[in-house]
Amino acid sequence: MASQKRNFDGMSYREVQRANSDSRSKLQKDDRTWLKDNRYKNVGWNNVITLYQKIKEFLDKDLTEDSTLEDLYLEADRIGNKYLDRHEIEEFNRAFSKELNEIAEEIDKQFPDTEIEAVDFRDKTDKKARKSRSQTSYKTTKYS
Repeated sequence: MASQKRNFDGMSYREVQRANSDSRSKLQKDDRTWLKDNRYKNVGWNNVITLYQKIKEFLDKDLTEDSTLEDLYLEADRIGNKYLDRHEIEEFNRAFSKELNEIAEEIDKQFPDTEIEAVDFRDKTDKKARKSRSQTSYKTTKYS
């Protein structure tokens, strides 16, 4: 009977060790010190797995501390979408888009934009006034 290779989260022992080393370098110095002080090691299956989980915990904590409210909503949406199929996501997006359009229309009714904005893209420079780069031209204005 052949022995089966152990895997953790789809990775072999060496891959988990490499992931730990890469992820550990992304941690803050005090988190790396904490891991060392609490004797988390990157040797031995159980140690490698517990180190992997602890590093992931630290990285997740750092992510939520530095994130804006918008980032957290986007992350929650991404996680929620993992449990929906494509049709459910499309249906939600259609309903959400419809709701947003209705809100935008209501805002336009409540706060109409009465000011007209125009952008002039014409070239306003006088072509006769252009000179070579070595010459400097000055415009003088007289105030009375």
